[in-house]
Amino acid sequence: MPNPVLAIVGRPNVGKSTIFNRLAGERISIVEDIPGVTRDRIYAQGEWMGRTFDIIDTGGIDIQDEPFMSQIKLQAQVAIEEADVILFITSVREGVTDADEHVARLLYRSGKPVILAVNKADNPEMRADVFDFYSLGLGQPYPLSGSHGLGLGDMLDAVIAEFPSSDELAEEEDIIKFCLIGRPNVGKSSLVNAILGEERVIVSEIAGTTRDAVDTSFEDDEGTRFRMIDTAGIRKKGKVSESTEKFSVMRSLRAIDRSDVVLMVLNAEEGIQEQDKKVAGYAHEAGKGILIIVNKWDKLEKDNNTMKEFETEIRDEFQYLSYAPILYVSAITKQRLSHIPDKIKDINASQTRRISSSLLNDVLMDAIARNPTPTDKGRRLKISYATQVAVKPPTFVLFVNEPELLHFSYERYIENQIRKNFEFDGTPFRVIARQKK
Repeated sequence: MPNPVLAIVGRPNVGKSTIFNRLAGERISIVEDIPGVTRDRIYAQGEWMGRTFDIIDTGGIDIQDEPFMSQIKLQAQVAIEEADVILFITSVREGVTDADEHVARLLYRSGKPVILAVNKADNPEMRADVFDFYSLGLGQPYPLSGSHGLGLGDMLDAVIAEFPSSDELAEEEDIIKFCLIGRPNVGKSSLVNAILGEERVIVSEIAGTTRDAVDTSFEDDEGTRFRMIDTAGIRKKGKVSESTEKFSVMRSLRAIDRSDVVLMVLNAEEGIQEQDKKVAGYAHEAGKGILIIVNKWDKLEKDNNTMKEFETEIRDEFQYLSYAPILYVSAITKQRLSHIPDKIKDINASQTRRISSSLLNDVLMDAIARNPTPTDKGRRLKISYATQVAVKPPTFVLFVNEPELLHFSYERYIENQIRKNFEFDGTPFRVIARQKK
């Protein structure tokens, strides 16, 4: 079930990043008393009264900037389209400004719930000045001090009250959700159109054309239901210059978070680039099922060794994705596109597979018999028991005498033995060592 989303908006230097860090419980955004420090969109998770939610920190909206209206629209875009609730930050020190009024009118027309927070109300005299902010027409202003943590509780109570209920956020369990990620112009939009058999997304040779994530639901011939999320291309951080591209990066990461399976799309003509590995790393770290798609395969001049050589390069460059199957396709000729839904179903089955503790421990004991546990300074690792505790991704706990004795190389050996004996194609899984009590 996805978390509700809280977007933090406001003009520069009102303390958005300080409040973001307070809500996230750690120092994530750069906090400095200089307008415009927050340039990239950052997101994290927060929790209040047992409710977990995603937080988006945005850059400030400044009426002095050119072009002003385009910045207003871009900032509002992430708040309106991505958020369930918008936290509008103002500052009691400057009072109600023209920029505040512009943003307030925009947010009011959005129809989204807006919580108005008046920051930097560090003392009782300042707190008395917050009543001026009723003029923004967004209801009760909540005075708070981000730097001292004052007033956050009342403000968060108001935020939580506006979130959708858990039932509203629950998605259909029988739908397999997947997204396509990769650098701009690798052909993701063309793949979407080819898979669907109709022009649902604008296709262009200009990199970065697809700005937004487009959700599309469909069924295969066997009646399996899919939801496809086409994400905008992720560029190198240094290349993310336009505000719209910054939104695209955030949306791509959220699309990964929403998906069960991620299709990592490569361009056969360009080969593997450094940014491909970083993009795939997002999905791997998130524990998502992964299918590597090599698109534009029809454009290459091939011989009997081309596919084998390309696979060798992929396995060498993506060593952490050794579990991910590879498909060589063409969105233009539709070569092997029919295999994609079946592969997604197989990977989703691996993501949700559960292994009984008895079978798991039989495999574990056989593995230890063939390759005894390591020793360190006379102490030997003893593995007493193993059990699977989660899916998506599959997660296994080993109960051991001393967790620090489980060396990375032996952990990898155990992972390989589990993969050898059970079908976990296309999914990462986690092995956790816990001390036996």
